[in-house]
Amino acid sequence: MDLLDGWVRACHARGATGDVAPVGARLLAAYGAPERVYHDVRHLQEVLTGIDELAAAAADPDLVRLAGWFHDAVYTVDAEAGHDTAEEASAALAERDLAAIAVPAGDRQEVARLVRLTATHAPQDGDSNGAVLCDADLAVLARDADGYAAYAAGVRREYAAVPEPAFRAGRAAILRALMAAPTLFRTEPAQQRWEARARANVAAELAALDG
Repeated sequence: MDLLDGWVRACHARGATGDVAPVGARLLAAYGAPERVYHDVRHLQEVLTGIDELAAAAADPDLVRLAGWFHDAVYTVDAEAGHDTAEEASAALAERDLAAIAVPAGDRQEVARLVRLTATHAPQDGDSNGAVLCDADLAVLARDADGYAAYAAGVRREYAAVPEPAFRAGRAAILRALMAAPTLFRTEPAQQRWEARARANVAAELAALDG
């Protein structure tokens, strides 16, 4: 099943009406923008795959899938604007686009809430939808060594305009904040599958950034 077919199925699962495909096509175009190096269509596919792998841990996996589509729909590397501004814009876009295809208001609000969570990857205890989305978004941390190196290089290329010292400091701060949590992942399946490798990868990158 290709990505656009998956989008259509996810929308119809929540009662969307009309022609939903153009909305999905616009999202794919956003992820396919030339300035996207890591936060691109491949990342979208990997997040959706991660959600599918963890679906049994979510209260409502269909809504988590819709949130996966929107979580990086708006993306900026503007250090002054801040990453959370992009997540807020992505959440607002989700609310508008889902309203246009008649997804119920409560569902739209939950999708937008989930998108905002990916600014911090810190869902509250008991927030199973948030845990699944955040875990799927962070699954990249558990790639093999070559895959992780490609991911880290892609992030650096997206921030090519940021001077090296500032990038190293900012990147290290983000990684240390993740490592400070008791676990990188919140769902039990993600912890079992990805935690050990992800912690090793992040620790190695931090050592390189501090070197």
